Order: sequence, then C-alpha cells, then structure tokens
Amino acid sequence: MHPLPSRLVSQEREFAPVRSALSARGFSLGGGWDYDRGSFDCALDEARKVFLRLPFEVASGRLDSEAEDNQARIRFGQPYVLKHVYNEGLDPEAKMRIAGGLVDQFSDPADPDAPIEAEWIAKAEAKLREVERLDPA
Repeated sequence: MHPLPSRLVSQEREFAPVRSALSARGFSLGGGWDYDRGSFDCALDEARKVFLRLPFEVASGRLDSEAEDNQARIRFGQPYVLKHVYNEGLDPEAKMRIAGGLVDQFSDPADPDAPIEAEWIAKAEAKLREVERLDPA
C-alpha cells in the first residue's frame, strides 16, 4: 500500500453524484463497503492487480448502493495505491474437507504487501488529479 497526498482528504460530498462521476471514469464501489464506510476502486492495470483506492466514511445518512436517490454524504479519507499479488492455479497444500470449501476457497496471497513500482504510483497520481478536478453537483 502506498498513500497518496490529496486535497480530497476530509472533503464531504453527496454519495450519488460522486458515485456517478467516478463510475464514468472507471471506478466502482469496492466490495467491502458497509453502511457507514466504503471505497471507490479503479484498476490501473489489465490484470486487475493494481488499484487506486479512494476510501470514505459516511458523514450523514446511510449508504445504500442500490438506491438511486441515496441521500448519504461521504467524507473522503487518504487515497492510496494497492497491489494484489496472489497465487494463481491450484493450491498444492489443499486438502479435501467436507466444510472446507465454505471457508478456504482461496489460497493465501503470495505477497499481501507487495511493493508498488513507480509506474503504478505515477499512473495512480495522474488518475487522482483527474478525480480532484471533478466537481460533482
């Protein structure tokens, strides 16, 4: 993970217009969202291993990703770049267990804190500057 300085930090915005504006620029609501926090993620590579993440907290209201007229206001946190390096293919350590598939579907990451190359940091910074120029109503 590599934090990026940004003027977005601590800014509050209406969730729905922000989601719409960011979606048009390749961002999606991160899968780990909850009613009081979440993130917008944008893949920086075709393999979808390097991401620019814009975390946020809900400042007022409740987040509902399905509602078009969502009235939640969000407050942005510190943006960062993250890189997922994971094992591909079958896990040689896998063992047959009755309930194992419910719990252990995926192998452990090859490197949960992989270093991020300068090219990805530069690409993330450029994308972040683009986001900072947006003014969703």
